[in-house]
Amino acid sequence: MFDKIRVVLVNTSHPGNIGGAARAMKNMGLRQLVLVDPQRFPDPDATSRASGADDVLANARVVATLEEALADCVLVLGTSARDRRIPWPVVDPREAADKVLDQLEGPAAGPIALVFGREDSGLTSDELQRCQFHVHIPSDPAFSSLNLATAVQVLAYELRMQSLQRQGQPTKMHKIETTALDNEVPATAEQMEQFYAHLEQVLVEIGFLDPQHPRKLMPRLRRLYGRIHPNLVEMNILRGILTETQKAIGVQASGARRR
Repeated sequence: MFDKIRVVLVNTSHPGNIGGAARAMKNMGLRQLVLVDPQRFPDPDATSRASGADDVLANARVVATLEEALADCVLVLGTSARDRRIPWPVVDPREAADKVLDQLEGPAAGPIALVFGREDSGLTSDELQRCQFHVHIPSDPAFSSLNLATAVQVLAYELRMQSLQRQGQPTKMHKIETTALDNEVPATAEQMEQFYAHLEQVLVEIGFLDPQHPRKLMPRLRRLYGRIHPNLVEMNILRGILTETQKAIGVQASGARRR
C-alpha cells in the first residue's frame, strides 16, 4: 500500500538532506522519492547520508516542475511551517496519516504525494495551493525550524504507526536480551523451593533470621517472590547474590579467626 505514497522534495539545496530523507523513508517502509529541480543530485553527500537506503536514491525520479511530480496524484499534502493567512485545511502529522490511509483504503486509491519545500523557505504560496491539505508539525514555537529529513521522518513515522494500528499489528517490540530463551521461561516450583531454602540459610547465617523466633519472615518472603514470579535469568541472579553473600561471610569469619 505504501508504494502508492511518494515523497516529493522541492528544489532541495543540500544533497545530504536528500540522503537523510531517503533513509527516513526506508526506515518506515516508503520507497517512492521524487525530486523537483534539486540543486545537486546525484551527489556523494546524498549517498553518504542515505546510510543503506541507496536503492531509494537509485530509484528516485527527478522532474523539472512540481506540476509534473503531482500530475497523476489523487491526494496531495504539503508541509508548511508558516501561517500564510490562507484559509486552507491544516492537519497535524497524525491527522495527515489518517487522511492518507483513508484515501488508500477507499475506492480511488491512486498515487498520493507528501510535499516538502526548500530548506530555507519551504513551499511558496502557489505551491501550497496545489495541496488539498497543509501539514503543520507542532514543534516548539521558540525553535520551530525542522531539518528537511527530520520532517520527512515525522510524517513517515506517523504513517507507519497508523498503518500498523489499523492492521492490528503491534507497534512495539518486546525487548529480548542475549539470553532470550531463559528470559521467557519462568522458574519452576522446584527451583523456587531451592531458592527459598538457600535464602533461609543465608538469612540465618547473616543473623537476619532467628530460627527460634522466625516471625513469619519466610512466608512473607515466599509471598513476595511468588508475586514477582521470576524467570530463569532472574533466578540465577538471585541465587548468585546469595552465593556471593555466603562467600563474603566466609572471608570475614576467616579474617576474624586469623586476628
